[in-house]
Amino acid sequence: MTRQLHFLLYPGFQLLDLAGPVSAFEHANEVQPGAYAWRLWGLEAGRVASSSGLAFDVAALDELAPGPDDTLLVVGGNGVLVAIEQPRFVAGVQAAAAAAGRVASICSGAFALAAAGLLAGRRATTHWRRSQDFARRFPGVRLEVDRIYVQDGRFWTAAGISAGIDLALALIAADRGEACARQVARHLVVYFRRPGGQSQHSALLEMAAGGSRFAGLLDHVRGHLADDLGVEALAALACMSPRHFSRRFTDETGLTPARAVEQLRVEAAQGLLEAGGLSVQEVARRCGFGDGERLRRSFQRLLGIAPSGVKARRE
Repeated sequence: MTRQLHFLLYPGFQLLDLAGPVSAFEHANEVQPGAYAWRLWGLEAGRVASSSGLAFDVAALDELAPGPDDTLLVVGGNGVLVAIEQPRFVAGVQAAAAAAGRVASICSGAFALAAAGLLAGRRATTHWRRSQDFARRFPGVRLEVDRIYVQDGRFWTAAGISAGIDLALALIAADRGEACARQVARHLVVYFRRPGGQSQHSALLEMAAGGSRFAGLLDHVRGHLADDLGVEALAALACMSPRHFSRRFTDETGLTPARAVEQLRVEAAQGLLEAGGLSVQEVARRCGFGDGERLRRSFQRLLGIAPSGVKARRE
């Protein structure tokens, strides 16, 4: 059975959010002929220009009637903030999502799903640069800013731009099997499951750069990974009560203090393992995990791989 894909565009969408996934599905058709078919949709029939200026012909959104085996994919881009201010656009997303068997977003396309009320109470992700704005606009969504993509039931959301390819590979694996998805990844010369697993690379440090009130604190954490970095210790460094610190930190970064510390420790440990010369136990000690088993559990949770897998790639 051919899977029907419906890509929703709007003026100012990000070209790679469309081209990356479409290329993956195109190659899936080479592996399994007839696996996918797709169509482009916009608020009005006509041409919709991407942020790069390249434009595409689209059909009118109010004519979209997906079936229960179809997938709706909303791409991201700077234009999404204008699009979600249009009631007809939001209503169109709601109607299409209600009929489609699967709903996905790429990058800031998550704003459209959230504005339509589709992500309330659900886990989701978006590009790390938009995470603070997203969390402020949609506090009812359980945002996981450090993930490349998230599946919550029939809803799939992906982080920025190239993560759309990761999402497409995951959808292909779900539809056509992992062997097909692996062949597509080889065609595209990308990882089937990229090194670093599901984490957006160094997103936390980027979010906390510049004018962030917690930039200095995170610099301290990065340089003292073996220290006590519990909430009370971090709150004391920030000169705040633990409860107030935890709330403000989570609001600003999209992560709890404990998850942020864990991510920084994992990133540091990954770098040490890739550099070589240290045992897993020594890396665990230096990065504040205490022992190799705690390091292994964090790697599996955040990266989807074992510490030994990081060393194996280097070798």
